[in-house]
Amino acid sequence: MNIKELIVKQFEDGKLAFKNETQIFIALNTHGNEKKAVRDILKKLEADGVILKDRRGAYATPEQFGAVKGTVQSSERGFAFLIPDKREVGQKDFFIPRHALNNAYDGDRVISLRVKGTADEVQVVKILERGYSVITGVFEKSGGAYYVIPDRARFAQRIFIPKDLTLNAKDGDKVAAMITSYPHGKAPGGKVIEILGEEGDFYAEELSIIRSYGLYKEFPKEVERQAAQVAKEPVTLGERRDLRDEFTITIDGDDTRDIDDAVSLKKQGKNYVLGVHIADVSHYVKRGTKLDEEAYKRGTSVYFPDCVIPMLPRSLSNGACSLNPYEDRYALSCIMTIDKNGKRLSSEICESVICSNYRTTYREITALIDGDKAMQEKYPDLSETALLMKELCLKLKDVRDKNGNIDLSVKEAHIYLDEKDEIVIPDVQRTISENIIEQFMISANEAVAEKMSALKAPFMYRIHEQPSPEKVSAFSSFLQTLGVYSGLNPEECKPKDFQRVVLSVSGKPCENAVNKSLLRTMQKARYSDKNYGHFGLASECYCHFTSPIRRYPDLFIHRIIKGYLRGDEREMKNTYLPVAGDEAAHCSLRERNADLAEREVDDLYKLVYMSDRIGEEYEATISGVTAYGVFAELDNTVEGLIRLERLPGGKYEFLEDIYTLRSTDRSFTLGDRIKIRVDGCDWGNMRPEFGLVE
Repeated sequence: MNIKELIVKQFEDGKLAFKNETQIFIALNTHGNEKKAVRDILKKLEADGVILKDRRGAYATPEQFGAVKGTVQSSERGFAFLIPDKREVGQKDFFIPRHALNNAYDGDRVISLRVKGTADEVQVVKILERGYSVITGVFEKSGGAYYVIPDRARFAQRIFIPKDLTLNAKDGDKVAAMITSYPHGKAPGGKVIEILGEEGDFYAEELSIIRSYGLYKEFPKEVERQAAQVAKEPVTLGERRDLRDEFTITIDGDDTRDIDDAVSLKKQGKNYVLGVHIADVSHYVKRGTKLDEEAYKRGTSVYFPDCVIPMLPRSLSNGACSLNPYEDRYALSCIMTIDKNGKRLSSEICESVICSNYRTTYREITALIDGDKAMQEKYPDLSETALLMKELCLKLKDVRDKNGNIDLSVKEAHIYLDEKDEIVIPDVQRTISENIIEQFMISANEAVAEKMSALKAPFMYRIHEQPSPEKVSAFSSFLQTLGVYSGLNPEECKPKDFQRVVLSVSGKPCENAVNKSLLRTMQKARYSDKNYGHFGLASECYCHFTSPIRRYPDLFIHRIIKGYLRGDEREMKNTYLPVAGDEAAHCSLRERNADLAEREVDDLYKLVYMSDRIGEEYEATISGVTAYGVFAELDNTVEGLIRLERLPGGKYEFLEDIYTLRSTDRSFTLGDRIKIRVDGCDWGNMRPEFGLVE
């Protein structure tokens, strides 16, 4: 152990905690020239955020100071919130006033100290890592100087660009700028690294959003080379279980870009034997390689209507790791025995080799189940299995429903480009086939999580915590305005309580509004190295096991699982236990980044779609109520704003607790059905403008 490691250990042990430099010299028995070396180490540790120094010159770790590490989420009004790296059950985000940001910007990872006398306020004391190395925006010349005005409203500062670093961009160009400096009290400095196109051009605007989230299709050359090299390896059985004779199929959407899960199902007496076979990505992506580092950095694949930003190069995601029919593939298989009532009796996980019999789609399996003759001719040996899958699916769903599973039927947009490159946004209805795969994957995720939890393995769980009493109380008040009895106890709510509410509004006009409000009431699911259960699924133990091609947490736990299967428990604990918490926080942030990027691009597509429909009228549901107007959502998920001044009647009062705008003779409440007219497009806020049709 060298002197630096010794100092770090003694800080962690508390032996050097809250000592000043002189006291540390004494504690370490440091003399003469040794003092300079120790002083340099202390400065370096402080610079790296390993230790902090208070106003009295005393050092301690951030944890010993009660500091909170997390990520800054700025608001357009100047203040911000801190999203903690490690969140305890029920813990909220912290508030950061504008004056307490200390040159931190949106997306920065920081260390903050709690402000005495406040419940949730913190101030930034150290910036560990900048959130954005690249900012997209509009290039502008102003008074002889050059700037990039960020698209991202939360990044409120314009970027100063020296004249020789403009890349010959012109006024009005959409550009990507790399930030090179963060001078205190001044505009950040940068340089233009990419010209994306002219402001207002559709593809330039889409690319600008994608770049603003730090997303690139292209992989570093070394990563592509490694992927191509390992993808060429022949599939051999070795000590794996040979499941190639099992009747196995994949079921995905028509436009699915990666096929990483397959299923098999058969009867064994009165029981069902369900196999969920997941591409063994960990065989190809070894920890510590450039390929793994890039996958971890990306964290997840990101899906847009016209393209995908993959987590792994195509030679793996669409090649060696894709469970194509008639091709031997490495898999990690979870094989479950389930009784006639849908209760799982046993499960085992094994390394396997599979060979999928068919690549099918949700549309095809639904047609088979419905008795479609043409589909039965196409898949003559699949009809019986498809019906068996439906049978088991309904039994699994029944068990989950009895446990309190909250099944929210909130519509999700399915946007795509047709053969003419025109935007299509259809009304999407879930079919039995989507439910089959959902139930089978949930079963495997639970089985794997429970098995690894029982082994007390270092692990990455998918958790969903109980909603806060404040949000439950607000939701209950909203339900009262709709005449919906909830019976919710904000202090002790259970999944069954929310399930009862969802069932009570099923099929009613207010159903979508109630489900959306409930979704906002819920906590956001995240990854954690500790198991707190999954509230929404009414599951005591849950993980993400089924998509290692596109999600790093799945890849992470595949390695742990294989370590235990091979008897490497000590190595797994030593290798993964110290990093599981940090990796969980990182993966949660990358997931959030992807969700926001996908949502913004979807909003752009929706706005372009509606720009061709000015003057058209539609039925809609009020999906949001604010002091400045009401939001209305069409049946295809497009949402627009009817501004307050365009509403009929006199002066309106905003009743925030019950999501209502009310005047003397009219009121608008969340969930109301109305008829709207498309009046225009607000490109700045990326949303359509609606008018009310009386």
